[in-house]
Amino acid sequence: MDKFPFVALSKTYNTNAQVPDSAGTATAYLCGVKANEGTVGVSAATERSRCNTTQGNEVTSILRWAKDAGKSVGIVTTTRVNHATPSAAYAHSADRDWYSDNEMPPEALSQGCKDIAYQLVHNIRDIDVIMGGGRKYMYPKNKTDVEYEIDEKARGTRLDGLDLVNIWKSFKPRHKHFHFIWNRTELLTLDPHNVDYLLGLFEPGDMEYELNRNNVTDPSLSEMVVVAIQILRKNPKGFFLLVEGGRIDHGHHEGKAKQALHEAVEMDRAIGQAGSMTSLEDTLTVVTADHSHVFTFGGYTPRGNSIFGLAPMLSDTDKKPFTAILYGNGPGYKVVGGERENVSMVDYAHNNYQAQSAVPLRHETRGGEDVAVFSKGPMAHLLHGVHEQNYIPHVMAYAACIGANLDHCAPASSAGSLAAGPLLLPLALFPLSILF
Repeated sequence: MDKFPFVALSKTYNTNAQVPDSAGTATAYLCGVKANEGTVGVSAATERSRCNTTQGNEVTSILRWAKDAGKSVGIVTTTRVNHATPSAAYAHSADRDWYSDNEMPPEALSQGCKDIAYQLVHNIRDIDVIMGGGRKYMYPKNKTDVEYEIDEKARGTRLDGLDLVNIWKSFKPRHKHFHFIWNRTELLTLDPHNVDYLLGLFEPGDMEYELNRNNVTDPSLSEMVVVAIQILRKNPKGFFLLVEGGRIDHGHHEGKAKQALHEAVEMDRAIGQAGSMTSLEDTLTVVTADHSHVFTFGGYTPRGNSIFGLAPMLSDTDKKPFTAILYGNGPGYKVVGGERENVSMVDYAHNNYQAQSAVPLRHETRGGEDVAVFSKGPMAHLLHGVHEQNYIPHVMAYAACIGANLDHCAPASSAGSLAAGPLLLPLALFPLSILF
Protein backbone atom coordinates (compact mmCIF):
# COMPACT_ATOMS: atom_id res chain seq x y z
CA MET A 1 0.00 0.00 0.00
CA ASP A 2 2.97 2.34 0.51
CA LYS A 3 3.38 2.45 -3.28
CA PHE A 4 -0.09 3.88 -3.90
CA PRO A 5 0.20 7.37 -5.45
CA PHE A 6 -2.62 9.09 -3.54
CA VAL A 7 -2.99 9.43 0.22
CA ALA A 8 -5.71 11.10 2.28
CA LEU A 9 -6.86 11.21 5.88
CA SER A 10 -10.27 10.03 7.05
CA LYS A 11 -12.13 11.36 10.10
CA THR A 12 -13.55 8.27 11.75
CA TYR A 13 -15.84 9.49 14.56
CA ASN A 14 -19.36 8.07 14.80
CA THR A 15 -22.36 10.37 15.13
CA ASN A 16 -22.49 9.69 18.88
CA ALA A 17 -18.87 8.76 19.61
CA GLN A 18 -15.54 10.60 19.44
CA VAL A 19 -13.77 7.23 19.40
CA PRO A 20 -15.71 5.02 16.98
CA ASP A 21 -16.37 1.33 16.50
CA SER A 22 -16.14 -0.81 13.36
CA ALA A 23 -19.90 -0.98 12.80
CA GLY A 24 -20.50 2.76 12.55
CA THR A 25 -17.31 3.30 10.58
CA ALA A 26 -18.05 0.48 8.12
CA THR A 27 -21.47 2.03 7.55
CA ALA A 28 -19.67 5.29 6.77
CA TYR A 29 -17.15 3.98 4.24
CA LEU A 30 -19.51 1.48 2.62
CA CYS A 31 -22.89 3.25 2.75
CA GLY A 32 -21.76 6.87 2.65
CA VAL A 33 -23.63 7.82 5.83
CA LYS A 34 -22.25 8.30 9.34
CA ALA A 35 -24.04 6.26 11.98
CA ASN A 36 -24.19 5.54 15.70
CA GLU A 37 -21.65 3.31 17.38
CA GLY A 38 -22.60 -0.37 17.18
CA THR A 39 -25.12 -0.08 14.34
CA VAL A 40 -24.69 -1.35 10.76
CA GLY A 41 -26.38 -0.36 7.52
CA VAL A 42 -28.66 2.21 9.14
CA SER A 43 -28.62 5.98 9.61
CA ALA A 44 -28.08 7.78 12.90
CA ALA A 45 -31.84 7.71 13.48
CA THR A 46 -31.38 4.09 14.59
CA GLU A 47 -30.33 3.68 18.21
CA ARG A 48 -28.14 0.76 19.22
CA SER A 49 -30.02 -2.36 20.35
CA ARG A 50 -33.41 -0.75 19.73
CA CYS A 51 -35.02 -2.84 17.01
CA ASN A 52 -38.02 -0.54 16.66
CA THR A 53 -35.79 2.33 15.48
CA THR A 54 -34.58 0.38 12.43
CA GLN A 55 -37.46 0.44 9.96
CA GLY A 56 -37.31 3.35 7.56
CA ASN A 57 -33.73 4.18 8.52
CA GLU A 58 -31.95 1.54 6.42
CA VAL A 59 -29.15 2.72 4.11
CA THR A 60 -27.69 0.77 1.20
CA SER A 61 -24.02 0.08 0.49
CA ILE A 62 -21.73 0.43 -2.48
CA LEU A 63 -21.87 -3.36 -2.79
CA ARG A 64 -25.61 -3.04 -3.44
CA TRP A 65 -25.06 -0.13 -5.86
CA ALA A 66 -22.53 -2.22 -7.80
CA LYS A 67 -24.81 -5.27 -7.93
CA ASP A 68 -27.73 -3.12 -9.10
CA ALA A 69 -25.49 -1.85 -11.92
CA GLY A 70 -24.84 -5.40 -13.11
CA LYS A 71 -21.38 -5.86 -11.60
CA SER A 72 -20.27 -8.97 -9.76
CA VAL A 73 -19.70 -8.43 -6.03
CA GLY A 74 -17.78 -10.19 -3.29
CA ILE A 75 -16.82 -10.10 0.39
CA VAL A 76 -13.61 -11.58 1.78
CA THR A 77 -12.71 -11.28 5.46
CA THR A 78 -10.64 -12.97 8.15
CA THR A 79 -13.41 -12.37 10.72
CA ARG A 80 -16.88 -13.88 10.75
CA VAL A 81 -18.71 -12.99 7.54
CA ASN A 82 -21.41 -11.49 9.78
CA HIS A 83 -18.97 -9.34 11.75
CA ALA A 84 -19.20 -5.54 11.85
CA THR A 85 -17.31 -4.58 8.68
CA PRO A 86 -18.69 -7.12 6.19
CA SER A 87 -22.22 -6.85 7.60
CA ALA A 88 -22.43 -3.15 6.70
CA ALA A 89 -22.27 -4.22 3.05
CA TYR A 90 -25.56 -6.14 3.17
CA ALA A 91 -27.31 -5.90 6.56
CA HIS A 92 -29.42 -3.34 8.42
CA SER A 93 -29.12 -3.98 12.13
CA ALA A 94 -29.55 -1.93 15.29
CA ASP A 95 -26.82 -4.03 16.89
CA ARG A 96 -23.61 -5.40 15.41
CA ASP A 97 -23.66 -8.27 17.92
CA TRP A 98 -26.86 -9.85 16.57
CA TYR A 99 -24.82 -12.49 14.72
CA SER A 100 -27.65 -15.05 14.84
CA ASP A 101 -31.04 -15.07 16.53
CA ASN A 102 -29.34 -16.73 19.51
CA GLU A 103 -27.61 -13.41 20.30
CA MET A 104 -30.76 -11.29 19.98
CA PRO A 105 -33.02 -10.21 22.86
CA PRO A 106 -36.62 -11.52 22.82
CA GLU A 107 -37.93 -7.99 22.34
CA ALA A 108 -36.00 -7.52 19.09
CA LEU A 109 -37.18 -10.89 17.77
CA SER A 110 -40.80 -10.13 18.65
CA GLN A 111 -40.53 -6.78 16.86
CA GLY A 112 -39.48 -8.52 13.66
CA CYS A 113 -35.77 -7.73 13.45
CA LYS A 114 -33.61 -10.35 11.74
CA ASP A 115 -30.14 -11.44 12.74
CA ILE A 116 -27.16 -10.58 10.55
CA ALA A 117 -26.46 -14.13 9.31
CA TYR A 118 -30.09 -14.37 8.15
CA GLN A 119 -29.71 -11.05 6.36
CA LEU A 120 -26.50 -12.21 4.66
CA VAL A 121 -28.44 -14.96 2.89
CA HIS A 122 -31.72 -13.11 2.31
CA ASN A 123 -31.04 -9.39 1.75
CA ILE A 124 -28.85 -9.57 -1.37
CA ARG A 125 -29.32 -13.10 -2.60
CA ASP A 126 -26.91 -12.87 -5.50
CA ILE A 127 -23.67 -11.85 -3.80
CA ASP A 128 -21.23 -13.77 -6.01
CA VAL A 129 -18.44 -14.50 -3.51
CA ILE A 130 -18.56 -14.69 0.29
CA MET A 131 -15.52 -15.95 2.21
CA GLY A 132 -14.46 -15.83 5.85
CA GLY A 133 -15.43 -17.44 9.14
CA GLY A 134 -18.77 -17.77 10.90
CA ARG A 135 -20.03 -21.30 10.14
CA LYS A 136 -21.80 -21.80 13.44
CA TYR A 137 -24.21 -18.89 12.91
CA MET A 138 -25.57 -20.56 9.78
CA TYR A 139 -26.76 -23.78 11.42
CA PRO A 140 -29.41 -24.91 13.95
CA LYS A 141 -28.57 -24.89 17.66
CA ASN A 142 -26.13 -27.65 18.66
CA LYS A 143 -25.54 -28.95 15.13
CA THR A 144 -22.09 -30.55 15.11
CA ASP A 145 -19.43 -28.63 13.20
CA VAL A 146 -17.94 -30.33 10.15
CA GLU A 147 -14.36 -29.67 11.32
CA TYR A 148 -14.48 -29.57 15.14
CA GLU A 149 -16.85 -32.43 15.89
CA ILE A 150 -16.24 -32.61 19.66
CA ASP A 151 -15.99 -28.87 20.31
CA GLU A 152 -19.28 -27.67 21.80
CA LYS A 153 -18.39 -24.01 21.17
CA ALA A 154 -18.19 -24.73 17.44
CA ARG A 155 -21.72 -26.07 17.23
CA GLY A 156 -24.60 -24.31 15.50
CA THR A 157 -26.25 -21.41 17.29
CA ARG A 158 -29.57 -20.80 15.51
CA LEU A 159 -32.74 -20.98 17.60
CA ASP A 160 -35.03 -20.84 14.55
CA GLY A 161 -33.75 -24.18 13.29
CA LEU A 162 -32.79 -22.79 9.89
CA ASP A 163 -29.92 -24.20 7.85
CA LEU A 164 -28.82 -21.02 6.11
CA VAL A 165 -26.27 -22.81 3.92
CA ASN A 166 -29.04 -24.93 2.37
CA ILE A 167 -31.20 -21.83 2.01
CA TRP A 168 -28.28 -20.06 0.27
CA LYS A 169 -28.06 -22.99 -2.16
CA SER A 170 -31.81 -22.98 -2.78
CA PHE A 171 -31.73 -19.35 -3.90
CA LYS A 172 -29.26 -20.08 -6.72
CA PRO A 173 -30.53 -20.66 -10.28
CA ARG A 174 -30.26 -24.31 -11.31
CA HIS A 175 -28.22 -23.51 -14.40
CA LYS A 176 -25.56 -21.72 -12.34
CA HIS A 177 -22.54 -23.33 -10.70
CA PHE A 178 -22.59 -22.68 -6.94
CA HIS A 179 -20.22 -24.10 -4.34
CA PHE A 180 -20.16 -24.20 -0.54
CA ILE A 181 -16.69 -24.99 0.83
CA TRP A 182 -15.16 -25.10 4.30
CA ASN A 183 -11.43 -25.75 3.88
CA ARG A 184 -8.36 -24.58 1.99
CA THR A 185 -8.06 -27.71 -0.15
CA GLU A 186 -11.55 -27.22 -1.53
CA LEU A 187 -10.79 -23.56 -2.24
CA LEU A 188 -7.54 -24.15 -4.10
CA THR A 189 -8.95 -26.99 -6.21
CA LEU A 190 -11.86 -24.91 -7.52
CA ASP A 191 -11.90 -24.06 -11.21
CA PRO A 192 -12.91 -20.36 -11.18
CA HIS A 193 -14.28 -20.70 -14.71
CA ASN A 194 -16.87 -23.14 -13.37
CA VAL A 195 -17.90 -21.10 -10.32
CA ASP A 196 -20.71 -18.56 -10.46
CA TYR A 197 -21.39 -18.34 -6.72
CA LEU A 198 -19.07 -19.24 -3.85
CA LEU A 199 -19.73 -19.43 -0.11
CA GLY A 200 -16.61 -20.33 1.86
CA LEU A 201 -16.85 -20.57 5.65
CA PHE A 202 -13.55 -21.78 7.00
CA GLU A 203 -14.05 -21.54 10.78
CA PRO A 204 -17.01 -21.66 13.20
CA GLY A 205 -16.17 -18.13 14.38
CA ASP A 206 -13.40 -15.81 13.28
CA MET A 207 -10.55 -17.27 11.26
CA GLU A 208 -7.28 -18.00 13.04
CA TYR A 209 -4.47 -15.47 13.24
CA GLU A 210 -2.06 -15.82 10.34
CA LEU A 211 0.74 -16.89 12.73
CA ASN A 212 -1.52 -19.65 14.11
CA ARG A 213 -3.19 -20.65 10.84
CA ASN A 214 -3.49 -24.31 9.91
CA ASN A 215 -2.31 -24.10 6.31
CA VAL A 216 -4.02 -27.37 5.46
CA THR A 217 -7.55 -26.42 6.47
CA ASP A 218 -7.52 -22.59 6.46
CA PRO A 219 -6.58 -20.39 3.50
CA SER A 220 -4.69 -17.15 3.93
CA LEU A 221 -6.32 -13.82 3.17
CA SER A 222 -4.26 -13.44 0.00
CA GLU A 223 -5.28 -16.92 -1.20
CA MET A 224 -8.95 -16.03 -0.73
CA VAL A 225 -8.48 -12.74 -2.58
CA VAL A 226 -6.86 -14.43 -5.58
CA VAL A 227 -9.74 -16.89 -6.00
CA ALA A 228 -12.32 -14.15 -5.44
CA ILE A 229 -10.88 -11.97 -8.20
CA GLN A 230 -10.57 -14.94 -10.57
CA ILE A 231 -14.31 -15.53 -10.17
CA LEU A 232 -15.48 -11.92 -10.16
CA ARG A 233 -13.44 -10.60 -13.08
CA LYS A 234 -15.29 -12.85 -15.53
CA ASN A 235 -18.10 -10.29 -15.58
CA PRO A 236 -17.56 -7.86 -18.51
CA LYS A 237 -19.35 -5.16 -16.51
CA GLY A 238 -16.74 -5.34 -13.79
CA PHE A 239 -16.81 -6.12 -10.09
CA PHE A 240 -16.73 -4.77 -6.56
CA LEU A 241 -14.73 -6.61 -3.91
CA LEU A 242 -14.62 -5.81 -0.20
CA VAL A 243 -11.54 -7.28 1.50
CA GLU A 244 -11.03 -7.00 5.24
CA GLY A 245 -7.96 -7.91 7.26
CA GLY A 246 -10.21 -7.93 10.29
CA ARG A 247 -8.04 -9.75 12.77
CA ILE A 248 -5.56 -6.89 12.84
CA ASP A 249 -8.11 -5.24 15.09
CA HIS A 250 -8.47 -8.31 17.31
CA GLY A 251 -4.74 -8.57 17.83
CA HIS A 252 -4.63 -5.00 19.08
CA HIS A 253 -7.65 -5.45 21.36
CA GLU A 254 -5.81 -8.38 22.95
CA GLY A 255 -2.62 -6.34 23.27
CA LYS A 256 -0.82 -8.80 20.99
CA ALA A 257 1.13 -6.48 18.73
CA LYS A 258 3.00 -9.29 16.97
CA GLN A 259 -0.24 -10.97 15.93
CA ALA A 260 -1.73 -7.66 14.78
CA LEU A 261 1.29 -6.64 12.71
CA HIS A 262 1.62 -10.03 11.03
CA GLU A 263 -2.06 -9.73 10.11
CA ALA A 264 -1.26 -6.32 8.57
CA VAL A 265 1.60 -7.85 6.57
CA GLU A 266 -0.77 -10.50 5.21
CA MET A 267 -3.27 -7.78 4.32
CA ASP A 268 -0.53 -5.96 2.43
CA ARG A 269 0.34 -9.19 0.64
CA ALA A 270 -3.30 -9.51 -0.42
CA ILE A 271 -3.24 -5.94 -1.73
CA GLY A 272 -0.17 -6.81 -3.78
CA GLN A 273 -1.85 -9.92 -5.20
CA ALA A 274 -4.91 -7.88 -6.15
CA GLY A 275 -2.72 -5.29 -7.84
CA SER A 276 -1.00 -7.94 -9.95
CA MET A 277 -4.38 -9.25 -11.13
CA THR A 278 -5.95 -5.90 -12.05
CA SER A 279 -5.07 -2.83 -14.09
CA LEU A 280 -4.59 0.79 -13.08
CA GLU A 281 -6.47 1.70 -16.24
CA ASP A 282 -9.80 0.25 -15.15
CA THR A 283 -9.57 -0.56 -11.44
CA LEU A 284 -9.93 1.85 -8.54
CA THR A 285 -8.36 0.36 -5.42
CA VAL A 286 -8.86 2.01 -2.04
CA VAL A 287 -7.10 0.87 1.14
CA THR A 288 -8.12 2.35 4.46
CA ALA A 289 -8.80 1.60 8.10
CA ASP A 290 -12.10 1.83 9.88
CA HIS A 291 -10.41 3.27 12.98
CA SER A 292 -7.11 3.29 14.82
CA HIS A 293 -5.94 1.88 18.16
CA VAL A 294 -4.04 3.28 21.17
CA PHE A 295 -0.89 1.68 19.78
CA THR A 296 2.45 3.48 19.94
CA PHE A 297 5.96 2.98 18.59
CA GLY A 298 8.85 4.94 20.07
CA GLY A 299 11.73 4.80 22.52
CA TYR A 300 14.50 6.19 20.26
CA THR A 301 15.25 2.78 18.77
CA PRO A 302 18.14 2.64 16.24
CA ARG A 303 17.69 1.50 12.64
CA GLY A 304 17.73 -2.27 12.43
CA ASN A 305 16.24 -2.76 15.89
CA SER A 306 13.57 -5.45 15.97
CA ILE A 307 10.14 -3.86 15.84
CA PHE A 308 9.32 -6.14 18.77
CA GLY A 309 12.55 -5.34 20.61
CA LEU A 310 13.59 -3.13 23.50
CA ALA A 311 14.29 0.56 23.50
CA PRO A 312 18.04 1.24 23.77
CA MET A 313 17.83 2.72 27.27
CA LEU A 314 16.22 2.08 30.63
CA SER A 315 13.43 4.19 32.02
CA ASP A 316 14.93 7.15 33.88
CA THR A 317 12.21 6.76 36.49
CA ASP A 318 11.92 3.08 37.45
CA LYS A 319 15.26 1.99 35.90
CA LYS A 320 13.63 -0.86 33.98
CA PRO A 321 13.76 -1.68 30.24
CA PHE A 322 10.75 -1.17 27.99
CA THR A 323 9.73 -2.28 24.53
CA ALA A 324 9.50 0.03 21.54
CA ILE A 325 5.85 -0.99 21.09
CA LEU A 326 3.42 -0.01 23.84
CA TYR A 327 -0.32 0.54 24.28
CA GLY A 328 -2.13 3.40 25.97
CA ASN A 329 -4.40 0.89 27.67
CA GLY A 330 -5.12 -2.82 27.58
CA PRO A 331 -4.35 -6.21 29.12
CA GLY A 332 -0.56 -5.73 29.05
CA TYR A 333 -0.56 -3.69 32.27
CA LYS A 334 1.49 -5.75 34.73
CA VAL A 335 2.59 -4.97 38.29
CA VAL A 336 5.08 -7.28 40.02
CA GLY A 337 5.99 -6.62 43.63
CA GLY A 338 4.31 -3.24 43.48
CA GLU A 339 6.36 -2.13 40.47
CA ARG A 340 6.12 -2.27 36.67
CA GLU A 341 7.06 -5.68 35.34
CA ASN A 342 10.66 -6.06 34.17
CA VAL A 343 10.17 -7.06 30.53
CA SER A 344 13.69 -8.46 30.28
CA MET A 345 12.44 -11.30 32.49
CA VAL A 346 9.74 -12.39 29.99
CA ASP A 347 9.70 -13.49 26.34
CA TYR A 348 8.64 -10.19 24.78
CA ALA A 349 9.22 -11.64 21.27
CA HIS A 350 6.57 -14.35 21.78
CA ASN A 351 3.70 -14.36 19.29
CA ASN A 352 1.18 -13.81 22.07
CA TYR A 353 3.18 -11.40 24.22
CA GLN A 354 0.93 -8.62 25.46
CA ALA A 355 2.81 -5.34 25.19
CA GLN A 356 2.81 -3.17 28.30
CA SER A 357 0.06 -0.61 28.65
CA ALA A 358 -0.38 2.52 30.75
CA VAL A 359 -3.89 1.69 31.97
CA PRO A 360 -5.20 -1.80 32.86
CA LEU A 361 -8.13 -2.97 30.73
CA ARG A 362 -9.20 -6.47 29.77
CA HIS A 363 -9.44 -5.28 26.16
CA GLU A 364 -7.45 -2.44 24.61
CA THR A 365 -9.60 0.33 23.16
CA ARG A 366 -9.82 1.81 19.70
CA GLY A 367 -8.22 5.15 18.95
CA GLY A 368 -9.90 8.31 17.73
CA GLU A 369 -7.32 9.90 15.41
CA ASP A 370 -7.68 10.20 11.64
CA VAL A 371 -6.58 7.19 9.57
CA ALA A 372 -4.91 6.96 6.18
CA VAL A 373 -6.67 6.32 2.87
CA PHE A 374 -4.44 5.00 0.07
CA SER A 375 -5.82 4.91 -3.47
CA LYS A 376 -4.81 4.20 -7.05
CA GLY A 377 -6.62 3.94 -10.36
CA PRO A 378 -9.33 6.02 -12.07
CA MET A 379 -10.45 9.04 -10.02
CA ALA A 380 -8.06 8.17 -7.18
CA HIS A 381 -7.00 11.83 -7.10
CA LEU A 382 -10.35 12.61 -5.46
CA LEU A 383 -9.01 10.96 -2.31
CA HIS A 384 -6.50 13.49 -1.03
CA GLY A 385 -6.51 15.92 1.86
CA VAL A 386 -8.70 15.36 4.93
CA HIS A 387 -12.21 13.97 4.48
CA GLU A 388 -15.14 12.71 6.47
CA GLN A 389 -15.06 8.91 6.35
CA ASN A 390 -18.44 8.68 4.62
CA TYR A 391 -17.01 10.54 1.60
CA ILE A 392 -15.10 7.42 0.50
CA PRO A 393 -17.87 5.33 -1.11
CA HIS A 394 -19.23 8.35 -2.96
CA VAL A 395 -15.85 8.76 -4.68
CA MET A 396 -15.84 5.10 -5.65
CA ALA A 397 -19.41 5.26 -6.93
CA TYR A 398 -18.59 8.43 -8.88
CA ALA A 399 -15.62 6.70 -10.49
CA ALA A 400 -17.64 3.62 -11.43
CA CYS A 401 -20.81 5.44 -12.47
CA ILE A 402 -22.97 3.51 -10.03
CA GLY A 403 -25.36 4.63 -7.32
CA ALA A 404 -27.57 7.71 -7.37
CA ASN A 405 -25.22 10.32 -8.88
CA LEU A 406 -24.92 9.53 -12.60
CA ASP A 407 -25.14 13.03 -14.07
CA HIS A 408 -21.46 12.99 -15.10
CA CYS A 409 -21.65 9.58 -16.79
CA ALA A 410 -21.55 9.25 -20.56
CA PRO A 411 -24.60 7.41 -21.95
CA ALA A 412 -23.75 3.92 -23.17
CA SER A 413 -25.15 4.80 -26.60
CA SER A 414 -22.99 7.90 -27.11
CA ALA A 415 -20.59 7.52 -30.02
CA GLY A 416 -17.01 7.37 -28.87
CA SER A 417 -17.91 7.48 -25.19
CA LEU A 418 -16.91 5.03 -22.50
CA ALA A 419 -19.64 2.46 -22.02
CA ALA A 420 -19.65 2.85 -18.24
CA GLY A 421 -18.46 6.43 -17.81
CA PRO A 422 -15.03 7.10 -16.33
CA LEU A 423 -14.45 3.51 -15.21
CA LEU A 424 -15.02 0.65 -17.64
CA LEU A 425 -14.51 -2.59 -15.79
CA PRO A 426 -13.61 -3.63 -12.26
CA LEU A 427 -14.09 -1.62 -9.13
CA ALA A 428 -12.22 -2.95 -6.12
CA LEU A 429 -12.23 -1.81 -2.51
CA PHE A 430 -9.75 -3.19 0.00
CA PRO A 431 -10.57 -1.67 3.41
CA LEU A 432 -7.85 -2.50 5.90
CA SER A 433 -9.32 -2.93 9.35
CA ILE A 434 -7.02 -1.17 11.75
CA LEU A 435 -3.71 -0.28 10.24
CA PHE A 436 -2.66 2.13 12.96
